[in-house]
Amino acid sequence: MDMIIELHHAIQSLRPSSACAIRNNDIDQIDWSQDTSKEPIPTKEEILAEVKRLQTEHDLKKYHRDRAKAYPSIQEQLDTLYHGGYDEWKAMITAVKEQFPKPE
Repeated sequence: MDMIIELHHAIQSLRPSSACAIRNNDIDQIDWSQDTSKEPIPTKEEILAEVKRLQTEHDLKKYHRDRAKAYPSIQEQLDTLYHGGYDEWKAMITAVKEQFPKPE
């Protein structure tokens, strides 16, 4: 399952030193603790915009996560290099890159 960005991710991104309790991942159920950062508490709009930004950023990197799972192990890659040479290794890696292309 892919990650879903929740409110606490956005709050941590916006105000790393703030502390709060969030019930049911509900924007209307955030209890803010004493904020020692002297930064203002983010607005609901700022939090929701950050959730959207972080989710978009995460989704755009899906190809990278998929590639990482699909690449052969380092041992397999080294064995291919040793026995098949650079061209065979490059073909093996290129196949994965073509299966999971980088978005433009």
